[in-house]
Amino acid sequence: MTEAAPQPVVLYEQRGNVALLTLNRPAARNAVNGPVATALGGYLKQTEADDDIRAVVLASSHETVFCAGADLAEMFKQNTTALSTAEGGFAGLAHAPRAKPWIAAVGGAAFAGGCELALVCDMIVATPQARFGLPEVKRGLLAGAGGPLRIQRALPRNIALELIATGDPIGAQRAYDLGMVNRLVPHERLIEEALALAETIAANAPLAVRESLQITRDAAWMDDDQFWKANYEASDRLLASEDAREGPLAFLEKRAPRWKGR
Repeated sequence: MTEAAPQPVVLYEQRGNVALLTLNRPAARNAVNGPVATALGGYLKQTEADDDIRAVVLASSHETVFCAGADLAEMFKQNTTALSTAEGGFAGLAHAPRAKPWIAAVGGAAFAGGCELALVCDMIVATPQARFGLPEVKRGLLAGAGGPLRIQRALPRNIALELIATGDPIGAQRAYDLGMVNRLVPHERLIEEALALAETIAANAPLAVRESLQITRDAAWMDDDQFWKANYEASDRLLASEDAREGPLAFLEKRAPRWKGR
């Protein structure tokens, strides 16, 4: 009897204009190792290059864990470089260039690098069972994959500092109340609701979504002059696009727009 082929560590599925990526190392609580980092980095490049993909959902095959963070076996061997890619950093995503929106579907524990993966995404859909935490200080470590940067953008500063300094997690309800989580949904509807949010985004003009997201991401570090310069440049690019003509025309003709992404 031949052995069954090993399952991919990240599953890929296309749903219309949405890509669904599923972390798939359930026995290891979806801990990030080299193959996971390579797969996620590769899928990021693939989705960025595919004009049919307008949004990405990142989910988990584990019932109670989104991602447990870095693979401790690799950490013990001090082989942390195996958990990153040259272009994307940790898990192939931490600082990868990206224009399209990503949504994390979190139905359980998202700790350490797992929390940082959720924070890499532009939006989070979670269930009441989800928890988010950066417990690195409890192990003598630093959250080094962007956690300190992104957590204080997602939460009030003093709450973010508490999470960093104590290493204690925050529950989904409180994360939702404080604005870190976009939607809090029943566990059995997690993927459905995350995909629905992605599909709502994907129905809009793709160039307009990308330009609007990028300027919003960048606004956190821009001064007023930089913002307005970037704002006018983005507006000029959009006004020169075919989609900018298609949107008003579709409205006048009382039909759904046919976006071309150019």
